[in-house]
Amino acid sequence: MIVTATELQTNLSKYLELAAIQDIFITKNGKNIARLTSPSIDKLSILNSLVGIIPLQETIDEDAIREERLARQ
Repeated sequence: MIVTATELQTNLSKYLELAAIQDIFITKNGKNIARLTSPSIDKLSILNSLVGIIPLQETIDEDAIREERLARQ
């Protein structure tokens, strides 16, 4: 979600609650200046679980990717 710094100041409690489930990108003058994120979600481990999911093949479709992901679970 993207919000302006002014909107964040006005509704801080609302965005603190939302940060528990999604990242909040804060902008000022149309540029990203900060990101509000939950410390309880380990995004690095989520990313590491995705590394290597797509085999090194040139001809791979969405169904093959889905099958590979499900096979790893």
